[in-house]
Amino acid sequence: MKLKYDVIVIGGGHNGLVNAAYLSRAGKRVLVLERRHVLGGAAVTEEVFPGFKFSVCSYVVSLLRPEIIRELSLTRHGLHLLPLDSVFTPLLNGDYLLRVSDHAKTRRELSRHSKIDAEAYDEFGKAMVEMARFVKPMMSMTPPDPTSLKPKDLGDLFGLLRRFQRLPFEDKYNQVQLMTLSAVDLLDQWFETDALKATLAASGIIGTFLGVRSPGTAYVLLHHYMGEIDGAFRSWGLSRGGTGAISESIASAAREAGAEICTETPIAKIILKNGQAKGVVLENGDEIYAGIISSSVDPRLTFMKLVGEEHLPEDFVEDIKRYKFRGSSGKVNLALDALPDFKSMPGPGPHLRGAVSISPSVEYMERAYDDAKYGRYSRRPYIDIVIPSLTDPSICPPGKHVMSCFVQYAPYNLKEGNWDEKREEFGDTVIDTIAEHAPNIKDIILHRQVLTPLDLEREFGLSEGNIFQGELTLEQLFFLRPAPGWAQYRSPIKNLYMCGSATHPGGGIMGASGRNAAMMILKDY
Repeated sequence: MKLKYDVIVIGGGHNGLVNAAYLSRAGKRVLVLERRHVLGGAAVTEEVFPGFKFSVCSYVVSLLRPEIIRELSLTRHGLHLLPLDSVFTPLLNGDYLLRVSDHAKTRRELSRHSKIDAEAYDEFGKAMVEMARFVKPMMSMTPPDPTSLKPKDLGDLFGLLRRFQRLPFEDKYNQVQLMTLSAVDLLDQWFETDALKATLAASGIIGTFLGVRSPGTAYVLLHHYMGEIDGAFRSWGLSRGGTGAISESIASAAREAGAEICTETPIAKIILKNGQAKGVVLENGDEIYAGIISSSVDPRLTFMKLVGEEHLPEDFVEDIKRYKFRGSSGKVNLALDALPDFKSMPGPGPHLRGAVSISPSVEYMERAYDDAKYGRYSRRPYIDIVIPSLTDPSICPPGKHVMSCFVQYAPYNLKEGNWDEKREEFGDTVIDTIAEHAPNIKDIILHRQVLTPLDLEREFGLSEGNIFQGELTLEQLFFLRPAPGWAQYRSPIKNLYMCGSATHPGGGIMGASGRNAAMMILKDY
């Protein structure tokens, strides 16, 4: 088989599908090749147990770029986002912290813990919004090369400096702090309630092998603070039908524009000729040719496996080898016979329709990281829980529920044993931790699925199980992502581009990397 296309997109994750959709809309003949039986990569919905549909990996949405929703008409293709209305933090002393979409209720709840924090909460929100407004336009731009003398790169750099210079003094100060402080150090300047600081700081460690007191986590907090749903800033939500429905809506838009999409089509290698990418060889031996290859899988898989380091410059190979994955997350998906009953807020209620955050104190969060630092999964982990069946009953049988538990920390490299041996033990630890707050949880579990970083690597192609295709640390952001000099979606191999989360602006169900890479490909060709 020797078919010819304009573009082959490697990987049918949401970024690969966004990339294909934009290129197809521009008139390119595009083929998407996905290794698994289902599209979406980590943004996927699967019926793991009969009647129960899980958002197996990614489970909430907020960062999906509004311009992508608009330009690809994703609502017409089936996208339907449902807001998460609250964050409920049960405490070890039997109390709780509850923040809801109703501003007055949240203020009253915070006043119960601290009148100072209730006053500061509004000001903190305004400051974060201003900082996010400065950063958000950068999500859609190609990072300039600071070492280049090209007018475009110099113009973009000076443009960023001018925007920074126009900021009020206080916002300039806050921006510098965001790039240097830990999440807790930043929050200490605003709040005194321990549980509030711990729960807010949790956004600063998601997908990173860092603790809430580690410098640089303040930016990761902002990264998760920039989302919006239907114009509502700082909103998080669920997709009706699970996160796989997001990927399917993008795939539908790509197909409508003319893209061909194949599942169960693993790739063995990228065909090179005279230093240029010419096509791909499938694992069954078939060869497919294209003028452009756009890879949405991570740099390790793309360059070390599909290209081969012997075909790459030595300095680039060294940069890719230094690129940090360090997966730190696990996932436990539960099929339930009833709802969990939390001691601090018994019975069903609106507090279960949002996120439940097991983050009772800053010390609790940091001790969870201490375990991971020494090669152990957290004995009392941070857990972010959602029960999507409360807002979307279509994903499970009547009267039953689906519960998603995102867990940190679960380091990819264990000091003792391996993940195949420790998987169920890890799952037990997660359930035991939840049971401290909701004692009935063990009695209502019908089925459970435990995903370790090793499972995320083997099944979903995420090297070392990193959910962002590489950590969102300062040395791996903007013009340094994934390697210095190669942050503009091109690669040292001519006609081979990168369009996954390992490129700017990074991870989450955002789609910006796929869109930005498509714009660069269309500019070059």
